[in-house]
Amino acid sequence: MAHAHLQYLLLVGAGLCLLGLIASGLLVTHSQKMEEKRQARVASIIAPHFRRAQVEVSAFTIARDPRDQSFLGFLGWVFGLNLNKTELYPTKWWIILIGTLGVTKIGQIITADFLDIYGLIAMPFAWALLSRNFFGYFENRRQQQLLGEFPDALEMIVRAIRVGIPVAEAMRAVSREAPPATAAEFLRLTEQISVGMTWEEALNEMARRTGLAEYRFFSTTLILQAQTGGTLSDTLEGLADVIRRRAALKSKGKAMTSEARASSGILACLPFVTALALWFINPEYIGILFTDPSGKQLLGLAFLMLGFGMLMIRKIIKSVLP
Repeated sequence: MAHAHLQYLLLVGAGLCLLGLIASGLLVTHSQKMEEKRQARVASIIAPHFRRAQVEVSAFTIARDPRDQSFLGFLGWVFGLNLNKTELYPTKWWIILIGTLGVTKIGQIITADFLDIYGLIAMPFAWALLSRNFFGYFENRRQQQLLGEFPDALEMIVRAIRVGIPVAEAMRAVSREAPPATAAEFLRLTEQISVGMTWEEALNEMARRTGLAEYRFFSTTLILQAQTGGTLSDTLEGLADVIRRRAALKSKGKAMTSEARASSGILACLPFVTALALWFINPEYIGILFTDPSGKQLLGLAFLMLGFGMLMIRKIIKSVLP
């Protein structure tokens, strides 16, 4: 009876934590909207009294999508879903969420004997984590594809400029002749310019949309060249060389961390290999983990600690990569 009461208390506590998280998200969203309105009013009052040139020089920061402040945007952030980039995913985003929920539920059923009530409590967090990894995989794959194709696109623009073709027409040539991922970005850029968007706005939008620092470099280069003048072809050629060097440095960083990544994989497999060996050597010795309630709880805790350790190792490896 006491165990059943503890289960109900844990479920109620998990529900209250979830409600608190949703309420805090709504409050933060409301406060951010009010702050944005206040800043907009202040800017509208003082802007006529200042005359200053707007020059974009923040080339060394990665442009990111502004976070959607709505409740749906908050849920998208929890699950790692970008509603502005749904075309990147292989199918409808809601189908992906249903699929990851099904996988999480299957995992909870398999580990029910080991985790007991804790499996139900961890299920929403596991669902969100699995969805974030799934959506992040496709976005990272697209970014790597854009990064690999970008130097060649810059070389196409340089060759076109050197034979006297205008920059706008060179962009259109890239949208026709570049690989699909890069061509789609430049096609959207030229379409935005053709409907009246300024070069600065369209370039900054492309840099924000891709989320790559290299596109931010490109945007800043063109904006500064339009304001200050100079030889654009030489500048873009140097930029293409810098991007190739950055890609080579990133590949070198991955090669240098290959030992750590291999070690993490071996450490993750070692408990399973040891358990399998013990099962053949002395089944009764290890069988207590699958039959005794305390053993099941310890085994479930071991799985959770192993997963947490693998996530930490992955985060450390990613933090040291260029």
